[in-house]
Amino acid sequence: MDTVLEGIGATPLVRLDRLAKNHGLKCNLYGKAEYFSAGGSVKDRIAKRMVEEAEKDGRLIPGQSVVIEPTSGNTGIGLALVCALKGYPLIITLPEKMSLEKEVTLRALGAEIVRTPTEAPSEGEESNIGVAKRLQRTIPGGVILDQYSNPNNPLAHELTTAPEIIHAITSTPATPERPSTEKVDVLVAGAGTGGTITGLSKAIKETHNPDCIVVGVDPVGSLLAGPSEDKIGGYLVEGIGYDFIPGVLNYTHIDTWIKTTDDDSFPMARELIRTEGMLVGGSSGSAIAGALKYLKSEEGFEKFGNLEGKNVVIILPDSIRNYMSKDWFAQAIKSQGPGDMWALIQEGLEKTKPQKGHVSGSGVASNVATASGIAPAVNGYEAHTNPA
Repeated sequence: MDTVLEGIGATPLVRLDRLAKNHGLKCNLYGKAEYFSAGGSVKDRIAKRMVEEAEKDGRLIPGQSVVIEPTSGNTGIGLALVCALKGYPLIITLPEKMSLEKEVTLRALGAEIVRTPTEAPSEGEESNIGVAKRLQRTIPGGVILDQYSNPNNPLAHELTTAPEIIHAITSTPATPERPSTEKVDVLVAGAGTGGTITGLSKAIKETHNPDCIVVGVDPVGSLLAGPSEDKIGGYLVEGIGYDFIPGVLNYTHIDTWIKTTDDDSFPMARELIRTEGMLVGGSSGSAIAGALKYLKSEEGFEKFGNLEGKNVVIILPDSIRNYMSKDWFAQAIKSQGPGDMWALIQEGLEKTKPQKGHVSGSGVASNVATASGIAPAVNGYEAHTNPA
């Protein structure tokens, strides 16, 4: 690679056989692991394309332009990566609910951050969108690339993500041990701006399999799946759902929507981490939860979930890197307490305990306790969790 920008995209499609088995599914379950991209998320693709196309049409001018973008974080990180290499100053307007890890990553890449009230309506002057527009009016050379209406958002997925998925499925031959239709039969994706699901569904249905079922996943409290009696907002999951319909979201090729809650999303992210070793974030948990709801429904189970060889692809947008300090992850992990091996650890340490008066230089007990987050008692070893 000449630069890290060449590391954007080209992410692996990973079989989720353990998860499928645990949930009684016979279909082939796949996760498109977008966190393997250079900046760590699915939004790297659109950031790169939006900047490059803006340069081509003269909207961005090196040495003159300042990029300003409202984002829930991942588009901002992608833009920060691209702008760092291309030399553009970057200002990100970021709602308060978005993680500290996102802010730290943005700052490390050189972006300026303006936090905005999470509860501010998107059309209001105090929202991240409103603040970005206010800054554009006053900062010389300010350019909002506007992921919410920029056609290069869905195009990035139509032209890169979709071909990667199609190639991965069609180039993997069916075998007696692993039957396959060699088609993408179901596509599941969460929706934020809607660019991912719009671009993917268009490409897959128009160039690969017109009968593919496209499932959109939307958090309870969002309007993207259509009018709802639920209170708008209130969900903690980041990167999906809005209180308005973004211009790039095209419903033409989306067949059905599944609503998910935080109680669906966060445990499912932790389950995927533990079951498949995939270090995903909360919106990936939403996508998995939505996929399982559909595949376990009467229609989904009969047509796909209970049939060997059917291929179900789920978009996993980002990694746990962005959420390590969030309560839904950190507190849940801390509260697990010692694992199944703790009794053997205690027994082993007890058997190899130095004789009284002997000073050990190994610090084994101390090191084990520190690494595990579990402190030994004064006169022996006693497992307990650290206070939250």
